[in-house]
Amino acid sequence: MLRANKWRIETHLQPTERLHKEWHGTIYGGFYVHPAILKQNDCVVSIGIGKDISFDRSLINKYKVQVFAFDPTPKSIEWLENQKNIPIGFKYYNFGISADCDGMMTFFLPKDAKAVSASLQLSSVMSESNSIQVEMRTFKSLVSILPTKKISILKMDIEGAEYDVLETIFEDPEVQIDQILVEFHDRMFDAEIPMSIKSVEFLKEKGYAIFGASISSEEISFIHHSVLKPNVQLP
Repeated sequence: MLRANKWRIETHLQPTERLHKEWHGTIYGGFYVHPAILKQNDCVVSIGIGKDISFDRSLINKYKVQVFAFDPTPKSIEWLENQKNIPIGFKYYNFGISADCDGMMTFFLPKDAKAVSASLQLSSVMSESNSIQVEMRTFKSLVSILPTKKISILKMDIEGAEYDVLETIFEDPEVQIDQILVEFHDRMFDAEIPMSIKSVEFLKEKGYAIFGASISSEEISFIHHSVLKPNVQLP
């Protein structure tokens, strides 16, 4: 039984920093960002796009950032290939992210044939008997193809694999990430304690605090203390 309704009232997913924030993208594919530190040509890493690049498009249109998007899901690849007017500044790669290693890995497809997103992580919504092999790379390998190690925004919507991947994104001390936006998929796992608790504590130890949460409290936005300027908090 899914426990999403119970977990949505958990305080560990509520903002602790009162900052100016903007919602970018649709309800399905959007997140809050803190816009005050965004600049033209900033590097945005968008991992997991499904059939919705409204978040990426919105940031490119308003702030002229450079988005590097990653998703190995077959339906996502097909959908993107049929899209017209892909914004300049959006670059797409058809591989995903893994906490373990580079190479071909088992990717579980959703039980619902109408659903889009697949995952490395087997959960209540993924089919153990219906999977494919896709290319995955570690975060360190992913960063190696970027033009910079300064990432303004890292966005992850990776269907339950976020918990393991988050613990690998600080392996290179030269990588700087200002904002981390994560969709937590606690609802997909039959666990007594939300798996996101450990992730939030881990990011807190790394200097991040929550400044934005969606209505569902699944799309959570973190910011690093080093980029907060004095007196930026709202009164």
